[in-house]
Amino acid sequence: MKLSRRNFLGASAAAAAATILGTGYSCSNVSKAKRGTNRTTGTLPNSKFAGVQIGCITYSFRDLGDDVDTTLKACVDAGISSIELMGSGLERCLGAPVNPVSRRATAEAPFTDEEKRSIERYGKALNEWRRSEETIGKYVQLRKKFNDAGVNIHILKWLSGTSDEELDYSFKIAKILGAIGITIEAGDENAKMLGPAAERNGMYAILHNHGQYAEPGFDIDRQLGYSPAVMLNFDMGHYFGSTGLNPADFIRKYHDRIASLHLKDKTGPNNPVRDQNQVWGQGETPLKEVLQLVRDQGWPIYCDIELEYPVVPWSSSVKEVRTCMEYCRQILI
Repeated sequence: MKLSRRNFLGASAAAAAATILGTGYSCSNVSKAKRGTNRTTGTLPNSKFAGVQIGCITYSFRDLGDDVDTTLKACVDAGISSIELMGSGLERCLGAPVNPVSRRATAEAPFTDEEKRSIERYGKALNEWRRSEETIGKYVQLRKKFNDAGVNIHILKWLSGTSDEELDYSFKIAKILGAIGITIEAGDENAKMLGPAAERNGMYAILHNHGQYAEPGFDIDRQLGYSPAVMLNFDMGHYFGSTGLNPADFIRKYHDRIASLHLKDKTGPNNPVRDQNQVWGQGETPLKEVLQLVRDQGWPIYCDIELEYPVVPWSSSVKEVRTCMEYCRQILI
């Protein structure tokens, strides 16, 4: 029930050429484009197919760095209209103070007194910067820049800290950007910490998994029970790769607590090359079954591409995300 890569590429090449932006994108001119025009006039991305929102986690473009404008351009060039935004580099790009102490303290070389004073001054400056009206305005403009380019931010992967005050600030920023919540790694401590903060801010704490479901004693029901605001960022590839279980069965059971899926193709734990990322269509993960299940049930679950297989030298992360997006489109339409 999987599309072979060769058949997929042959079927989708013409559609991809007609629907994807060329390389002439810039934040300054794409906002003037209108959805539905062709690539030469500046089509805005639209990666929602048959009611299923296909997006990506911007980690997929990690080879391009963490500059916000570069990330946005990559999303548009890949044809992606909704994202889980990685927050690394976000504050730096918006003009936050820079920590003058770049090294980490070790037992052999602890911070000097001057370094400690510098770090303290930096912390105060950063705190003032974060709470200024000018900074809040920058986040408002950042959201507008993404939205004008046809890209919505549905999840933020970033925390300013773990105190109640820092958690509330983080959710405030996520809300300004248009996200439904903040994602964090699954685990009891993270669920207990982030769940109540999300609840008091009217948002979601969204737990992402790697191989935890294969670990003895891992109890996702307990973590979901800490707050009704706790949801799942269910990585179906990691789930299948580590357990060998069909992620479609998990999604049927927990669909009302799943905010988003991470899509990837992997081998299973019983494969001679176990739990390895593959070019889509060459692994064993039931991508087609899962996507059609979400489509047929009409569940409002974001389905996000996470590019993890190696990119060959003659391609790029943008091209591969675009190919994965078209792979999803072929399954859904």
